[in-house]
Amino acid sequence: MKEYSIYELNQRQQYMMLMRPILHKHALFADGTKDYRNPPEPKENEEVTLTFRSAKNNVDIVWLRSDKGKIPMEKKETKGAFDYYQIKVQLGTEPYRYYFEIATGMLHCYYDRMGVSPEIRQDYAFTIVPGFSIPDWAKGAVMYQILVDRFYNGDPSNDVLTNEYYYIKVYSQQVEDWEKCPAEFGVGEFYGGDLAGVMQKLDYLQDLGVEVLYFNPLFVSPSNHKYDIQDYDYIDPHYGKIVVDEGELLNPGSTDNTEATRYIKRVSDRRNLEASNELFAQLVEEAHKRGMRVILDGVFNHCGSFNKWLDRELIYEKELGYATGAYISADSPYRDFFQFHDENRWPYNGSYDGWWGHDTLPKLNYEGSEDLYEYILDIGRKWVSPPFNADGWRLDVAADLGHSVEFNHQFWRDFRNAVREANPEAIVLAEHYGDPVEWLRGDQWDTVMNYDAFMEPLTWFLTGMEKHSDGYRQDMLGNFQNFEGAMNYYMTRFMTSSLQCAMNELSNHDHSRFLTRTNHKVGRVDSLGSAAAGEDINKGVLKEAVVVQMTWPGAPTIYYGDEAGAVGFTDPDNRRTYPWGKEDQELLAFHRDIIRIHKRYEAFRTGSLKFLGGDYQVLCYSRFNRLQQFVIVVNNDYVQRDMVWRVWSAGMERKTRLERIMFTTPESYSLEPEFYEVSNGRLHISLPPNSAVILKNIGIE
Repeated sequence: MKEYSIYELNQRQQYMMLMRPILHKHALFADGTKDYRNPPEPKENEEVTLTFRSAKNNVDIVWLRSDKGKIPMEKKETKGAFDYYQIKVQLGTEPYRYYFEIATGMLHCYYDRMGVSPEIRQDYAFTIVPGFSIPDWAKGAVMYQILVDRFYNGDPSNDVLTNEYYYIKVYSQQVEDWEKCPAEFGVGEFYGGDLAGVMQKLDYLQDLGVEVLYFNPLFVSPSNHKYDIQDYDYIDPHYGKIVVDEGELLNPGSTDNTEATRYIKRVSDRRNLEASNELFAQLVEEAHKRGMRVILDGVFNHCGSFNKWLDRELIYEKELGYATGAYISADSPYRDFFQFHDENRWPYNGSYDGWWGHDTLPKLNYEGSEDLYEYILDIGRKWVSPPFNADGWRLDVAADLGHSVEFNHQFWRDFRNAVREANPEAIVLAEHYGDPVEWLRGDQWDTVMNYDAFMEPLTWFLTGMEKHSDGYRQDMLGNFQNFEGAMNYYMTRFMTSSLQCAMNELSNHDHSRFLTRTNHKVGRVDSLGSAAAGEDINKGVLKEAVVVQMTWPGAPTIYYGDEAGAVGFTDPDNRRTYPWGKEDQELLAFHRDIIRIHKRYEAFRTGSLKFLGGDYQVLCYSRFNRLQQFVIVVNNDYVQRDMVWRVWSAGMERKTRLERIMFTTPESYSLEPEFYEVSNGRLHISLPPNSAVILKNIGIE
């Protein structure tokens, strides 16, 4: 046997290292979609096939690692530039957590939900919860949020009247000018939008491409936003139908709502209430005929001081068929629905808990009342069952419900079970700021309004603005590293099915309109004035955002009017009326077309996501499955950018052809095809300022 000198051994080792293939880390891939987990939502005790992808002939072995050990996977398929490894796993009833280990030569690495890592990261393991599933209709569904009072007035006979009642130091006011901007404190301003108006605009919504209507609260309430529920059992007749309209308005100077007999009749007479519920049932039926679903807003942490259980305003005290409110008497059947701190103040005891100290928002005392607990579970069942047949609930300030975290989790377990038993196709999604992972374990919420893994990172990247327009940070504008890191991390807090139906919004009723954020004006309407919200806006940046919204995992959710160019600072300015007859027609057409693109391709609903690269003010990523591959490129810069991106790792050949199916600029957009050649896996592309493009892999014939 030949002996080698130290020099020769070193030379030989270097030669062997050079001859070994380089590990193509960007080709390593797995996630929870159906191409890599089949079935993607396995039942208890079901067998599931897990798949892992690598570059062709690039790795020596792939192991599946879980708490049950380390098992080698089998190379099952080679297709194009990739090898696919598979293994079958028998599930039980408990969550199953796993990740992958990859070896080539002496090199080992791991793959989890955050991607490739040199070390094991248990916190980012893939998780399967056997039996957990999301209705298919919700995955990638195009949602449309409606604050009813500001959408369309279809029935003037049910309009709230000026001086109809008194609430939070203001009289109700009927706004005659639809185009008037909301007052700085406008809780009593009513523009007359109603369910009849929504029904009259269903053709518009269907033509836009909407698949789900999400309504801000519809139940009886004295405010225009209705997050202070008066009666959970009935739709507010001011949104529904008023068939019995008797009584008097308040006299000037009177603040005694016992004298508001017109209001009392409107909201307490069963004929009005039943007619309004019937109208809602008709609306849902009409929506369903058009293939649309309906989601209700559930405000269950607190109610309102007008609520019939409390009756601080004495609305129900003299009305037949209503039990005495807890504010009025300690003998009220609703006494335990609220937590009172002074047992010696009845009658008219105002010492109840208010949410964040607001006496107009009494906090509901679930721990103190089994009757309340069951009542709200029944409400959850009622509205998703015949004859109403709503398709789910959005839960307001859901993490605040109850007086302890443990109780909160138990309530939402019971609520989800109640809703799913009543309607297996209904979903439960929650408003939540911060990490939602403790509620997204398959037994409580299905998903959330996606602030952390969508609205906030995208807003910072494209505008540098805080979502209320309360601040501007130059260091966040165009900061790709921050965007990628935030998106990657916060998406790991969702299971795949929950991510696929997360409510991805650019604007909503609590934050400034996205189009206003593009002007970089810091402040609110009280300091800047309403006109400033529409000054120096950049429609190109809005279109970039919508391109991302319609191609990102989740349910793209349009806040009414955004598609027509609506502007506004944060609440209440963001609640301006829909600009009927004054829509930005170019933006409207753009939304119609990009929604059609989103709905046309399954990869945008349930496909995989992979970042392909980024730099200051530019972003490139892919949505793909085994049959469809798309590349999305965004240039948020104010100059033209020439870019080269490695795109083959999105599941396509190293030599292929991409077709442009959407191109946006500040001035316009185009659906005209243009073709790009991919050579050696790389795409060369040049984009003008504030533009975005969607490219579809069409291969080479």
